[in-house]
Amino acid sequence: MSPTPSARRLRLGMPRRVFSQVLLMQVTIAAGVAVLVTGLFLAPLSKQLDHEAMRRALAIAETTAQDPQIAQGLLTTPPTKDGPVQQEAERIRRATHAEYIVVLDRHWVRWSHPTTSQIGRIVSTSPSGALAGKEVMEIDRGTLGRSARGKVPLYDAHHRLIGAVSVGIAYDSVRARLISVIPGLLAYAGGALAVGALAAWLIARRVQRQTRDLAFSDISALLAEREAMLHGIREGVVALDRGGRIRLLNDEARRLLGIGDEAVGRVPDDALGEGRTTDVLAGRVTGTDLLTVRGRRVLVANRMPTDDGGAVATLRDRTELEQLGRELDSTRGLIDALRAQDHEHANRMHTLLGLLELEMYDDAVEFVGEVVGDHRVTAEQVTEKVQDPLLAALLVGKATVAAERGVALWVSERSRLPDRLVDPRGLVTVVGNLVDNALDAVAGTPHARVEVELRVEGRTVVLRVRDTGPGVPVDQRELVFTEGWSTKRAPVHGKRGLGLSLVRRLAERQGGSATVDTAGGGGAEFTVVLPEALGEPELEPGPGRQPEPTARNS
Repeated sequence: MSPTPSARRLRLGMPRRVFSQVLLMQVTIAAGVAVLVTGLFLAPLSKQLDHEAMRRALAIAETTAQDPQIAQGLLTTPPTKDGPVQQEAERIRRATHAEYIVVLDRHWVRWSHPTTSQIGRIVSTSPSGALAGKEVMEIDRGTLGRSARGKVPLYDAHHRLIGAVSVGIAYDSVRARLISVIPGLLAYAGGALAVGALAAWLIARRVQRQTRDLAFSDISALLAEREAMLHGIREGVVALDRGGRIRLLNDEARRLLGIGDEAVGRVPDDALGEGRTTDVLAGRVTGTDLLTVRGRRVLVANRMPTDDGGAVATLRDRTELEQLGRELDSTRGLIDALRAQDHEHANRMHTLLGLLELEMYDDAVEFVGEVVGDHRVTAEQVTEKVQDPLLAALLVGKATVAAERGVALWVSERSRLPDRLVDPRGLVTVVGNLVDNALDAVAGTPHARVEVELRVEGRTVVLRVRDTGPGVPVDQRELVFTEGWSTKRAPVHGKRGLGLSLVRRLAERQGGSATVDTAGGGGAEFTVVLPEALGEPELEPGPGRQPEPTARNS
């Protein structure tokens, strides 16, 4: 089956492979340069050979004009083919291999010529310049064809102008010299072309390896797809070169970081300023799913090195998920609190029912008042010190659970936590795990007590949870943060040793730390430091936001 015309046109056109295209273009460029250089060399060479031929003709003419026999013969003999002027001129012509030597008088009449029939006739080209006493060099065409000419005036012994001498060098001899040079020049040009072709092949091979032998159309399509993908995904992408400079930002990265195209070509320290976000992008902080704060946004960052020594960092906006996280954690905290309160409420209802059946109405009223007052005082004490609603709800619920287990849970008087947490869900996880761990440690011990302290130092939150339990031995203070390590028997449905390891992992992910020491009363004191855990303070209340209510006593 013969190929279609369109297939033949495609086959005869530009090859698709990058290697072939680059090689073809490089060889074409090398050939063009060789031809251009050859032409640039031949052009001045031709002019130089012409000039040398004219200078030689002029030198022969000057030598002939200085011969005294020529001037004497011109003055004393007629212009004949056997005259002394013709004989002397022919002798000089044969000796110098000139094409012709013409001696003429002031009336333009020839006294010598290689063709004897031309003697006594008027010259074909004007000798006015030479008869005016000037030396003339030119390329012209006469009776013998095109020649390089030299013309000089002819003087007698008394230096009187009596005629002129015209000498011609055959132009074909000049051309022959030029042509004789061309093979050697072409040999050099061919050598240069071969070297250029070899260099073109090496370059094409390197390009082939770097482009993985893709066609230019494929590379263009990949770039177009990459641009569409980078600017279409809902994840920030920042690419850095081997020098640590930003070389690419997609639209989402510009939005999350609050920077524009002016950041391209600069290092993160200059483009973003100091902070944890800069440290993560620059690679000074390593890890996966690193939490960082940029303005009022909470970002989850990951950084991956590339083969060329650079890196690509991805950024995900966690701020938009915060509301859902708050609602979910609030629901979980409420369920835990309701579960504990359900059991406590049943006991209290039974007590109240017994008082009513015994007709001890005053005691029943007093009992109800005490129960309601205790709950109100506990809630007001917590919300006064911890203004974040999610964390306050957790502590109120944990207090109820602690009471059910016979443990006193207190919030330290030194605690002050504003409602500006960047990651309340993470702090709820940390506080919940530490409080649960403390409740397990003090359960069943006399005068069991757990104290929670939340303080703010700038934008850093410092959390301390103290208990009156047996404490943690010195040799186990690092092991307690190891995943899977626990002093308690693992339940059937899962495994223990996850809570404290999760606490440390969350703290380190935010650039903080988690440690354990001995409390003042002999129990354990867990300390968690969370840098940049607070957002920027608001100057004005947000839309629809009301000031925090003050505690009221009823």
